[in-house]
Amino acid sequence: MKKILLTTAISLFLTGCSITDHKENAKSGSQSLVNVKNSYIENVDRKSGQEISKRLVELATSIPNVSDATAVVLGRYAIVGIDVNAKIDRSQVGSIKYSVAESLRKDPYGAKAIVVADADTNQRLKEIQADIKKGRPIQGVMEELADIAGRLMPEIPGDLITPTPKNATEKPDQSLKGKEEKKLNKEQNDQSNHHKE
Repeated sequence: MKKILLTTAISLFLTGCSITDHKENAKSGSQSLVNVKNSYIENVDRKSGQEISKRLVELATSIPNVSDATAVVLGRYAIVGIDVNAKIDRSQVGSIKYSVAESLRKDPYGAKAIVVADADTNQRLKEIQADIKKGRPIQGVMEELADIAGRLMPEIPGDLITPTPKNATEKPDQSLKGKEEKKLNKEQNDQSNHHKE
């Protein structure tokens, strides 16, 4: 009798577990939880590059001793060229640039702005700004980069690329006398493994 009771208890236990397990598998197969991120796009103030550049120019010209400014916006970055009075000392120009950079840093659109006070760079920024207003932003930037590269790299004619020096290493014998000349020739021959062109 104990055997029958024990067998019945074990069989009931095993069938009860299999039914519970079967129900859990059915639940997990039909219902799966999915976490969805809220994808609602909030109303974000997106301005065009020209509107942002106007704002950055206004901020830059609001600083004392800045007579004019030019801003070029490329994505999230901006370059602001400032024009200061020519009579101002260079150390003061540095502090003016710092003041402009501080005012731009506090503005959300000017946070990643570079401030330059160089007259040549400022003129190039004005030309890029004019090209952007004409509707040719990429061409304007590329032309200015080409101009900058042209100024940095000198013009070299094709036949002067490999110049031959007037006093090549094969003719230093003129300044040496007798034994020194022979000693030098022997040393050069030994070092060149007796190859002379």
